[in-house]
Amino acid sequence: MDRRHAAAVPIPPVKTLSRLRLAAVCACAVSAAVAAAPLRWSNDLPGRPAAWFATPEARTLAATVLTYQSEHGAWPKNTDLAVPLTPEIAAEIKRGGKADTIDNGGTVSPLRFLARAHAAAPDPAYVRAMVRGLDYLLASQYPNGGFPQFFPLREGYYSRITHNDNAMANVLGFLREIAQGKEPFAFVDAERRARCADAVARGLDCILRTQIRQDGKLTAWCAQHDEKTLAPAWARKYEGPSLSGNESVGLVRFLMGVEKPSPEIVAAIEGAVAWLRSVAITGIRQEVFSGADGKRDKRIVPDPAAPPIWARFYELGTNRPLFMGRDSVPRYALAGIEQERRGGYAFYGDWPASLLEKDYPRWRAKLAATR
Repeated sequence: MDRRHAAAVPIPPVKTLSRLRLAAVCACAVSAAVAAAPLRWSNDLPGRPAAWFATPEARTLAATVLTYQSEHGAWPKNTDLAVPLTPEIAAEIKRGGKADTIDNGGTVSPLRFLARAHAAAPDPAYVRAMVRGLDYLLASQYPNGGFPQFFPLREGYYSRITHNDNAMANVLGFLREIAQGKEPFAFVDAERRARCADAVARGLDCILRTQIRQDGKLTAWCAQHDEKTLAPAWARKYEGPSLSGNESVGLVRFLMGVEKPSPEIVAAIEGAVAWLRSVAITGIRQEVFSGADGKRDKRIVPDPAAPPIWARFYELGTNRPLFMGRDSVPRYALAGIEQERRGGYAFYGDWPASLLEKDYPRWRAKLAATR
């Protein structure tokens, strides 16, 4: 090499080279840590890129997920399905009342995961599990179209029609995709797709019938409804009959996904959106802090610049934000309930924000274009 050219090549100072080496070492360490980190079950896993489902990691997880399917065809909630099933874990699922549910992503998320795994690398075991799980969901639906939180049925709020945590909306969205023959569910037979379409139609009717009217106007939904009367119903001790600022959002989104909506569906959406706008709370924000005992707590502080927030529960008839502790006594301020519930439950949130700002305008534009 020509020495003149060699001399012209800039050489980073020693400190710069040290920083580069350090950055490279850190990057390698992070990559190694990520690769070495054990995979944990999450309801987000079915949304991973398609290529991942063909990897040995995904295949191993799928094999483990299969072992958690119950004799009824369902899966438990709040359980790490990536951990090999043992008699001790099975006993804990039973003891903790976690089995056979659609709550917190139970059953639906494992079914979505297995469908993605089958699309990446077909396996008859996945299909068998999918069919059993689908039959479980269809069998669990009430004749009126609602879905209980647990099936087989249990005594108590577990058997109410459950909008709580978007349980019913998640199931209906899943069944609608199958009924429409969307990927990765094209392998489902025509007879079951027809049953899914019927289940969705009945579920849609139940959603419309459980929407609460106040002063003749359609508003929102309760987190749970009585499976016989369809009236707003109790769930846990701090989840009383009320209008939901959270679960109503998932139901509206499901309704917005209906192609060629009927006038009744349009009215349900418009009524719920108008109600959500009317109960938005401004001028305050929720602050999370540690109390004197070091435990997590929440408080409401004035803030004129804060974006709108919504209460999880609104009182029937008055639309006042409603708060209950484990004593089930209605109160009208977050500070009025015990610290354990204040810090451990989402009584305030911004759940409707993106629905009102983005989803609803898009839906309105699409609706106008089809008329």
